[in-house]
Amino acid sequence: MTRYIALLRGINISGKNKISMPELKTAFTEKGFADIKTYLNSGNVLFSYDETDAVKLAEGIREIISEIFKLEIPVFVISQYELKELLLKAPSWWGSDNKDIYDNLIFAIAPYSIETVAEKIGEPTAELEKVELCGNAAFWSFDRKLYAKANWWKKTAAPGIGEMITIRTANTLRKIAEM
Repeated sequence: MTRYIALLRGINISGKNKISMPELKTAFTEKGFADIKTYLNSGNVLFSYDETDAVKLAEGIREIISEIFKLEIPVFVISQYELKELLLKAPSWWGSDNKDIYDNLIFAIAPYSIETVAEKIGEPTAELEKVELCGNAAFWSFDRKLYAKANWWKKTAAPGIGEMITIRTANTLRKIAEM
């Protein structure tokens, strides 16, 4: 069995798209997933499964959520191994202990590519944010105090872009990569 991580987009935010993590864990168990763990309330689910196609897994999980919770939630799936490998490729400026900088990793949800997302958003705002594409993800860091002026900050939740991606912090990803 392969260890996977499912990242559910936009759940349990400001009372919207509410999904109980214990109920989600039960749903995964009932559908044959093994060794299920959740992390935080924001839709990070670790599990083991025999399927080798992450896109098929994401679609199956989306269907489970639709069937059981009556919600249409975009899902991104990556193997734990692939996440660890991706984090090893992080640029030197990403994921530091600098509290003035906020570090995220943006994942493009199939069928979208990170190149398409980056093209739609445009160039990062010089001196406020940095972006580096890697695989189907983008390392993204921005100044915590001036984030509202940053181009990527303004556009990642915009209609036509927000549904193409899911975003996690460096700390969350480091934690789930080791669970």
